[in-house]
Amino acid sequence: MTKNFYVTTPIYYVNGDPHVGSAYTTIAADVIARYKKTMGCDVYFLTGTDEHGQKVEETAKQKGMTPQEWTDSMAPRFMEMWEKLNIKNDDFIRTTQERHKKAVAKILKTVWEKGDIYKGEYEGKYCVSCETFVPENQVVNGNCCPDCGKELRMVKEESYFFKMSKYQDALLKHIDEHPDFILPRSRRNEVISFIKQGLQDLSISRNTFEWGIPIEFAPGHITYVWFDALTNYITAVGYENNAEEFDKRWTNGEVVHLLGKDIVRFHAIIWPCMLLSAGVKLPDKVVAHGWWTSEGEKMSKSKGNVVAPLDEVAKYGLDAFRYYLLREVTFGNDGDYSTKGVITRINSDLANDLGNLLNRTLGMYKKYFGENIVEGKTFESIDDEVKALFADTLVQVDDAMSRLEFSRALEFIWKFISRMNKYIDETMPWILVKDEEKKDRLATVMNMLVESLYKIAVLVSPYMPESAQKIWNQLGFTDDIEKALIENVKDWNIIPAGHKLGEASPIFPRIETPKEVKEKNPINKDLKIENPISIDEFSAVDIRVVELLEAGKVEGSDKLLKFKVNDGKNIRQIVSGIAKYYPNPEELVGKKVLAVVNLTPVTLKGELSQGMLLSSEEKKRIKLVEVDSSVKVGSKIK
Repeated sequence: MTKNFYVTTPIYYVNGDPHVGSAYTTIAADVIARYKKTMGCDVYFLTGTDEHGQKVEETAKQKGMTPQEWTDSMAPRFMEMWEKLNIKNDDFIRTTQERHKKAVAKILKTVWEKGDIYKGEYEGKYCVSCETFVPENQVVNGNCCPDCGKELRMVKEESYFFKMSKYQDALLKHIDEHPDFILPRSRRNEVISFIKQGLQDLSISRNTFEWGIPIEFAPGHITYVWFDALTNYITAVGYENNAEEFDKRWTNGEVVHLLGKDIVRFHAIIWPCMLLSAGVKLPDKVVAHGWWTSEGEKMSKSKGNVVAPLDEVAKYGLDAFRYYLLREVTFGNDGDYSTKGVITRINSDLANDLGNLLNRTLGMYKKYFGENIVEGKTFESIDDEVKALFADTLVQVDDAMSRLEFSRALEFIWKFISRMNKYIDETMPWILVKDEEKKDRLATVMNMLVESLYKIAVLVSPYMPESAQKIWNQLGFTDDIEKALIENVKDWNIIPAGHKLGEASPIFPRIETPKEVKEKNPINKDLKIENPISIDEFSAVDIRVVELLEAGKVEGSDKLLKFKVNDGKNIRQIVSGIAKYYPNPEELVGKKVLAVVNLTPVTLKGELSQGMLLSSEEKKRIKLVEVDSSVKVGSKIK
């Protein structure tokens, strides 16, 4: 039976544009929704906007607009942002919609008729920014809100109260019996500690402003924003008008709320108490993430260090941005968004690990066998190790994702990616190809690599859907990866002989590390040039991109390696003194490097050398200068 899975983001307040924090929550919800689909679940994904309250009314007035006009202008900004971030939500709820007003009226009436709402008077301090009353024992810095730090207002007015204190023991019991109800555990402990201080009854109405949902049994009062806003989660799945849908999505499904840590108490205390009173099942998980800083500092407009999601996407690509947010920190902890961190993740994880595995595999397969998959029947114990690791990876990823531990899930996926890169080094296809009797074993090795990439693409698709689709396409699969199921990639040998591979091209280009700022490295006008040459002299040096076709040691020499290279026009031999740094020169076969091709030929240890391979030296380590695989052999360096 298909499992129903329902995931929500908080509904975002319309008084400001979406930022990296709201993007983080929404991308996380998108990822878990996509993952659950790969597990065969029937998924429903909700996001939306919170559009009532005093702050909205005041802002609209300042703008010379009605509150509805103001919210109508702001909600589309969130919709557009999520579309640009490739968010595939099933519903977008606005608390000004009629369906929501009806749902709020229903839950209020249910709780009222149960005797859990009473009329009283509230006198105390109120934070307009957070839309919450602040008990005296939580006030900070004299008269400031403990959450946002803004000054509080003294409010005295008639109000209706919800008997939240009545459900203190029932809520503590539920939290104790459901260890994963509040995640991460640090937030769970925080909530328990807060509840044990004693829950107070909650003011749920206001009568000093008009922008809100009227309360049927309390003329002149509108619904307090949190009682209004939280109800959106059940509005969207038919609480008021579709019992069958509500039973499917909420009562009999797994319900997960994702949100920032600043609103965890509202979702883990007020919301459950409301549901207990209304006789509705509590959500299965309330998962709170941390806050982001920027380059080690708190983000602020005055500092100019606010991370704008679409600007980052323009710089690094959408999938790289999505990957970094969920890989860099454990979901629940605070994180720091840094340029260095993004570039390191792109170059190390995406370009070096996954990108290199894809490029090497496709390059070798086409070189050894052409475009079509050939059957391989010779299996060895190392293949069984890989299969066992993949099976374990699926279990570990699912375990991590069940607790919304996105970074940990990616760690397991990348462990498998690293294992497949090591698999290439251990099986050495460039050696197998030289022995005709090992051609079947070579086919098996290469098929294992192709299949591993097929499976990896499915595993990373929730995080990087566009890149995963590109990997599939390069492997020769044109179907929609968003419809792929984990169940269908568990087995091996599922790609038939004769299957045609697609065209290879780099998916994750490396990013150059930014240079130090000019102020720290001023131009040295007195720079001394050693052995200067003119531009004409440099132009005489013919440097080309060459492909290494063969590589081996020179007999009788510990220092020299000989290479057969393709310079775009001819096959030539080049001898290079780099044997110390490349003990397994066969690994270099297939790589593109730079070579000087117009040197006078010389003979070294009896071997003709018709050029020179260019290399770099750093910390006494020599390394050939490699070129991106997409650059054409024979290209001239200018």
